[in-house]
Amino acid sequence: MKLLNEIVVVVHLLGMAAIVGAWFAVRSDKRLVPAMLWGARVQIITGLILMAIAEMDRDDPPNRAKLGVKLLIALIVLVMTETANARQRRAVSGGGSTTSGVGTRVDVAAYLAILNVAIAVLWRSYS
Repeated sequence: MKLLNEIVVVVHLLGMAAIVGAWFAVRSDKRLVPAMLWGARVQIITGLILMAIAEMDRDDPPNRAKLGVKLLIALIVLVMTETANARQRRAVSGGGSTTSGVGTRVDVAAYLAILNVAIAVLWRSYS
């Protein structure tokens, strides 16, 4: 079970790297790239798997408040990337060049992904 947990953690971190790395790569363009969208999706899936694995450990129960906050932030990141993707696709398919709100949503998603990393590292559960 330990090996499975570690593999899922690696994939989880790669999802975060996709969000933040893609954001750094296109910051000046203010657009969404597929890596950011898929990174957000991977973060949700692997985060839920990690929560389930943590719940199985009866000796050291997880900090549910921390996990709840992290899940809420991850869901907001997912919503921001999905809506940015929809707006961007609509602008491209409609022939228009207006991608209003895409850049803002992409920025918010990246900042929240970074906040989630900070919460993961800095919020310790002291029993």
